[in-house]
Amino acid sequence: MRAGSFARLLIAWQKSHGRHDLPWQGRGAYAAWISEVMLQQTQVATVIPYYRRFMARFPDVGALAAAAPDEVLGLWSGLGYYGRARNLQRAARIIAERHGGALPQDYAGILALPGIGRSTAGAICALAYGQPCAVLDGNAKRVFARHFAISGWPGAPDVEHALWQRAEAELPDEEAATYTQALMDMGATVCLRSRPRCADCPVAASCAARAQGRVAELPAPRPARALPQKTVTWLICRHEREVLLERRPASGLWGGLWALPESMAAPEQAALALLGSPPGQMRELAPLMHGFTHFRLKAIPVELSYPQRPAPLGEARWLWLDLADIAQAPLPKPVRTLLAGLA
Repeated sequence: MRAGSFARLLIAWQKSHGRHDLPWQGRGAYAAWISEVMLQQTQVATVIPYYRRFMARFPDVGALAAAAPDEVLGLWSGLGYYGRARNLQRAARIIAERHGGALPQDYAGILALPGIGRSTAGAICALAYGQPCAVLDGNAKRVFARHFAISGWPGAPDVEHALWQRAEAELPDEEAATYTQALMDMGATVCLRSRPRCADCPVAASCAARAQGRVAELPAPRPARALPQKTVTWLICRHEREVLLERRPASGLWGGLWALPESMAAPEQAALALLGSPPGQMRELAPLMHGFTHFRLKAIPVELSYPQRPAPLGEARWLWLDLADIAQAPLPKPVRTLLAGLA
């Protein structure tokens, strides 16, 4: 096996100390694909229950390709970054139509699918097919940045380029799946962002950051910036146990999910424009704050009660949902939490 000491030590460590009980391990390419997409910007502990539910309903490409989009989004609701779910189904339909229902077995074919980037494609090839392909998820970035003392924020293009060079240089010819899992497990359980367990690290003796006393500063954090705040009014239009929801546009924030109508206008004016009639009662609820990557959202919920259920203008994108059904509906997490409180 052509491998430097870094790879050899990680492979040996993985066999005796790595994780071997994750629900997607050893389950084939489809399981590797679903798990890797779910794990994008999401921790393992959060992903596992979502993964189990998703796989129970969509055990193969055909089931996912044939599903109603709302059902896919419903099972994804709460994981965030909903474009991942939409791209999963788009990719499943491409796989069903062009690849006979089986994921391609080559890096280029996997990389061409919607929602799959360079690292995810490499992880699928390595974990499912044992191919020596580099990965550079958040855990791998931290391991490489520390071990080889690569300075700078990993999201900066020049730093990311340096990390990719190192990731490719350290690839072993064999046991790619074990090595790749070792990188992920090292970052998740040993080379932690805070309080790293250097005493348990199999490559601590050659770690440049440890030798230089720079473990705490590497990798460098994202440069600080003040996030803008957006303030909107959420209209909770109610008729008895039903609440009015609006389908979000397919692209953009919470794309394709059902959410509460938003307005920058006064609640009475917004409700009149939407439903053509004033509410019987109105009350303002406590503001809700929700953070996104590029801004913070301050939502002011206003409950508007109607004795008769009005028909919204342009009914195709509207839905009256019974509060008893919110658990199964494809809703953004803050909307689900808010409505669960009302229910």
